[in-house]
Amino acid sequence: MKVKVLAEPSLEFGKGTHICPRVGIERLGVYDKKDEFRKSELRLGIVGRGEGVDKLDVWLEKCRGGILPKESKLANLFKGFGGFTDSHGFHSKLLSSPAYTRSLQKSSLNKIRSINSREDRVNAAVELFYDQIRFLTENRAVDVIICVIPDDLFESITKNTSRNSEDNDQIEVYMEHNFRRMIKAKTMHLGVPLQLVIENTIDDTKAPLGQQDDATKAWNFSTALYYKGNRTVPWRLVENTYKPRSCYVGIGFYKSRDGETISTSLAQVFDEFGHGVILRGSPVALDKTDRRPYMSKEQAFELLSNALSEYDKALMQMPARVVIHKSSQFRGCEIEGFNKALDSKSIRSRDYVSITESDIRLFGENNYPPKRGTLLQLSESEGLLYTRGFVDFYKTYPGMYIPSPLRIIAHENDSSLEELCEELLGLTKMNWNNTQLDGRLPITIECAKKVGEIMKYVDENEKPQVSYSFYM
Repeated sequence: MKVKVLAEPSLEFGKGTHICPRVGIERLGVYDKKDEFRKSELRLGIVGRGEGVDKLDVWLEKCRGGILPKESKLANLFKGFGGFTDSHGFHSKLLSSPAYTRSLQKSSLNKIRSINSREDRVNAAVELFYDQIRFLTENRAVDVIICVIPDDLFESITKNTSRNSEDNDQIEVYMEHNFRRMIKAKTMHLGVPLQLVIENTIDDTKAPLGQQDDATKAWNFSTALYYKGNRTVPWRLVENTYKPRSCYVGIGFYKSRDGETISTSLAQVFDEFGHGVILRGSPVALDKTDRRPYMSKEQAFELLSNALSEYDKALMQMPARVVIHKSSQFRGCEIEGFNKALDSKSIRSRDYVSITESDIRLFGENNYPPKRGTLLQLSESEGLLYTRGFVDFYKTYPGMYIPSPLRIIAHENDSSLEELCEELLGLTKMNWNNTQLDGRLPITIECAKKVGEIMKYVDENEKPQVSYSFYM
């Protein structure tokens, strides 16, 4: 048993490397600026009521011009936003226009709020937005569509007002996500990613207590828009030239809407650039003892074979090494299926890594929790890794609750546990929905969770989009 603090992984940008996404973009420019065919303008479609559209116009103008940092001694944590401009940083423009805007009628919104059943209100809201989103995708050349959700509509689809409904005990967060999941699933076939915004989050006069400061919101909002609109990457992990070309696959599970079946949520295939391909698996069985889902040998073989085929189509070559991240323990039959798939493609190097929660906690040297990157190695194949914790660059722990480590178990591993944890720590920084450098889960597992939430609403006969931009 030994403890070691792993170094914070560096990211590569347009003109160099840095550990922080915000500093890297601001000083060095987005990574894909090197691509001469990248978009230097993002055309935004907008759907919302008149007042919401006006608020979004003001917010977009603030993002274009830049936002001063929040007053704080923690300058690296609360960094000002330098603006979304073509002269530095994102090296791109945000274009919006009344011709690319679709307004929601107050009468339609009032009609939805008067519906008694929450489920019916959510369905009606999805249809209302879908009609306008479809118009924009079919009649305007838009890169991303921003949906501005009115505050009162948001309240009506996240709270139950029916006295006879059976979902009184459902928590609001779950219900809130239903609308988000449903609208993203329903519009997926239209081929344009969505960005959902609630009115009060861009309204300084109504911003809820505890909300992020404006500069932080602008960083996250703008980076997500850039990734979704460009379909390229604002940063990438620094490539280790001494390692074989690796492919990272994240596998999770999700329940069907009726709760009757559980399926593999996806295989998210990433290369060093962070490019990914999303696939949907088949229904799986539950273990009779612990009721946990697992794949048969045949299902594991089929899922990984399909993932590798998609990788080959995208990059026109097979990886030299495959790393599989799974949100549960590996079963013997799953390992057999994965090995069969890799052997059939003559891929020799492989690492199977389960990433789960742990109840064990470590104590830091002071009043702060252990440093991010702290690895407690329990054996050659098992350890506890802190992906959230005290961050030297921030000079604080930037979280609200006591962080817990991830339990990492390596199966059939050709790499050492420390090497696998170093990779995993780097993959926590590849989520373009968040520009804070200390993500909790690697993008492989984070994406598995996000996609599973939405995939249950995608019709079985419909081919889901392969880009993460449609799920984040």
